[in-house]
Amino acid sequence: MALYIGDKIPEILGTDQNGKTVKMSDFAGKKLALYFYPRDNTPGCTAQACSLRDGYTELLRAGYEIAGVSIDSETSHQKFIDKFSLPFPLIADTDKKLVELFGVWQEKSMAGKKYMGTVRTTFLIDENGIIRHIIEGRKVDTKNHAKQILEMG
Repeated sequence: MALYIGDKIPEILGTDQNGKTVKMSDFAGKKLALYFYPRDNTPGCTAQACSLRDGYTELLRAGYEIAGVSIDSETSHQKFIDKFSLPFPLIADTDKKLVELFGVWQEKSMAGKKYMGTVRTTFLIDENGIIRHIIEGRKVDTKNHAKQILEMG
């Protein structure tokens, strides 16, 4: 199953780096940029997280909250947040429920080898929990991701 533009996202999103349950209602009255990324501390994922960190004030001004999701553990997320001073929560989707629900857990290939992994994808969700835009795969500009989200509105 996958979620598409026009679909409502679930209330329970998972647990963050502190073991706290993250819910859609935590972002009531705000838009949410929910971004899925492959791994903590990899070059592309770090560039993306730092772009969102650097543009965080502008994103908040535009009415957005940010939450990241990967299959890394809460401990890994906390280290990633500490290392790069990230001001937003990272959801630890270790059981892969969220990546599968959103349809971003897909077959990938590197150097001719096929494997399952998270396709970098950002869902822009309105104040009512409805998906309004999806930026997927190579269309995600990791170095300028905050600006990319702001341009989509």
